[in-house]
Amino acid sequence: MPYITLALAVLAETIGTTALQASQQFTKPLPTVIVVLAYGCAFYLLGLALKFIPVGIAYAIWSGLGIVLIAIIGFAVFGQKLDMAAILGMGLILAGILVIHLFSGSATH
Repeated sequence: MPYITLALAVLAETIGTTALQASQQFTKPLPTVIVVLAYGCAFYLLGLALKFIPVGIAYAIWSGLGIVLIAIIGFAVFGQKLDMAAILGMGLILAGILVIHLFSGSATH
């Protein structure tokens, strides 16, 4: 369950960051409200996950998945370019997350 909570935190943070781009520097009210609500939800859920997952592991997963998801959304929604080096780097981030989750004894208390 803590990893589901962490995944929901990452999803909320991703929604918030996407809305941040859409807010055009906080000049559009609806995306700005979504930023505030999504980040609030993300940090609340992250706090819940930290009851069971060490902060270093949780943050590695949080930031890694966030980077990859935002890059994909930037490409698909905002037309931002991803070159082969960026794609390779994100693949390595995902591989690192899998190594932590599957093989690290530090991933749980």
